[in-house]
Amino acid sequence: MEYQYLNGVNTPADLKKLNVNELKILADEIRDFIIETVKKTGGHLAPSLGVVELTIALLYVFDLPEDKIIWDVGHQAYAYKVLTGRRDKLHTLRQYGGISGFLKRSESEYDVYGAGHASTSISAALGFSVANELLEQPGRILAVIGDGSLTGGLAYEGLNNLGNMKKQMITILNDNAMSISPNVGAMSKYLNKIVTDPIYNRIRDKIWNLTSKLSMGKFMLRGGLKKLEESLKNLLVPGILFDELGVRYFGPVDGHDIQALVATFRRLKDIKTPILVHVITKKGKGLTEAEDDPTTFHGIQGGKVGPKPKAPSYTHVFGHTAVELAEKNEKIVAITAAMREGTGLIEFDKKFHDRFFDVGIAEGHAVTFAAGLAANGLRPIVAIYSTFMQRALDPLMHDVSLQKLPVIFCLDRAGLVGADGPTHHGVFDLSYISMLPNVIVAAPKDGNELRNLMHSALTVTDKPYVIRYPRDEAVRFEPNREPETIEPGTWEILQKGKKLALIANGSMVYESELALRMLAGVIPDVTFVNARFIKPMDTALLKQLAESHKILLTVEENAPAGGLGQQIRALCNHSGKTRVVNMTLPDAFIPHGKRTELLKEAGLSATQIADTLKDLLK
Repeated sequence: MEYQYLNGVNTPADLKKLNVNELKILADEIRDFIIETVKKTGGHLAPSLGVVELTIALLYVFDLPEDKIIWDVGHQAYAYKVLTGRRDKLHTLRQYGGISGFLKRSESEYDVYGAGHASTSISAALGFSVANELLEQPGRILAVIGDGSLTGGLAYEGLNNLGNMKKQMITILNDNAMSISPNVGAMSKYLNKIVTDPIYNRIRDKIWNLTSKLSMGKFMLRGGLKKLEESLKNLLVPGILFDELGVRYFGPVDGHDIQALVATFRRLKDIKTPILVHVITKKGKGLTEAEDDPTTFHGIQGGKVGPKPKAPSYTHVFGHTAVELAEKNEKIVAITAAMREGTGLIEFDKKFHDRFFDVGIAEGHAVTFAAGLAANGLRPIVAIYSTFMQRALDPLMHDVSLQKLPVIFCLDRAGLVGADGPTHHGVFDLSYISMLPNVIVAAPKDGNELRNLMHSALTVTDKPYVIRYPRDEAVRFEPNREPETIEPGTWEILQKGKKLALIANGSMVYESELALRMLAGVIPDVTFVNARFIKPMDTALLKQLAESHKILLTVEENAPAGGLGQQIRALCNHSGKTRVVNMTLPDAFIPHGKRTELLKEAGLSATQIADTLKDLLK
């Protein structure tokens, strides 16, 4: 499509040739371009629509790439990609071999810092600022962080250190009152109080406007008025968190008023001390559906709608079972970290609102909070994506595992998650959780087994119980069946043979099942085992398999180090009779793409499992 200005803007230098009125038209064109593209590719639509004007103003005023912008998470940076030379590649967004849905250092000189998890930008930007000073490099440093990311503790560690070090740095607080789910907690209420306090803002603006008209003594007078302004702040806006931390607060500014944004950034860009500019935006701006429902439009699927799933998702099964358990046991509570919708807890929240806790983007706090709940008699279910659980390893180790507390962890998005790429693939949880003492680690083969494992977890009262499952269809789910109690550390023999034992867990049970169907009548002599527990393992059955089979083939959707296969190899190492072959994900960060494409690249598709079986049994 031909646009009046967008087609001629390939770099920030091109952007600077336009005047402010032309920038307003450009903003509309960028928004239209993103909407049309993301509807086809899928992606984080609402976050990117909300920061179009902010992005334009930053690139218009600052001098990139000498000046450097560090985006928190990076899922809101589609306009940034468009204006930094990737407009013609946006149609490949999140596609296999295409550009990333986040910032990626190898993708562009403008992507100076990659991220996919929240609350990192302030700490990283401070590192850039100190490096500039020590290496005597030019350039300003900016961090763009959403108010949702301010629910994460790392942001405050960065702010605290920034205020103490007093380095030149501009933090842009993009306040849209949303992360994915609506923001929760005291910080959200605090920011809303600043935004809605008309008396303070009116007085502050009048002071600034009055002194700006003075031709002489302006800065001296403003310095003299500083104490008055601080007094007004303390009187009208209780807390003054940022100023008290040593970071000068400015704002709030309308994040969709390009002229106001440009004027503000020009005025503040050369201040040598830490400052924070509070910008108010509307998530989903420019698309009515996204403005009305920013949670649904936070991330959308692209292209044509495919066939209706044959089975509900694992996420749905988890949510259904959590409600089922809570109806029978009033001690059950549910915790998530800004992922009520993503983890399937909407219905739980509706039915048991007093027993549901969204703690914001604060996974470490979620786990320690759950430890406190469990230590005082409740049975917490903590629902966190596998990739985000990595941020809570220390609390899991010290607060839960060490104290043998019965917290149930349900890790969604385990394994390859597709278009979100390496920052979001949940491919390490079997490794980093299995190394901990006092932990049960399980992976269900289907929806029925997920439900059974959740019921079974309640029978364990002296240690945490971790269940990991993929972002996929649950294959089989019969919610009206009587749930079964599964003894921890017991595997399931699905098929008996003599020569080779195929040992798979979680998502790879179904993939292996498909592989065996392909070989039906060709290779009948395979024992097929569902290794649903990674810790403890069924060592008795494993010993039998090792003694009665020449080859053990393990298949898992996890990194090679520390996973099921490596643990089995270690246990069987004493015997030279049995050959152990491991099929795992590669020892690498895996790119983005469709899950089926990535499984094929990793060598874990059903066809590749079948080929491996044939080769081993020749």
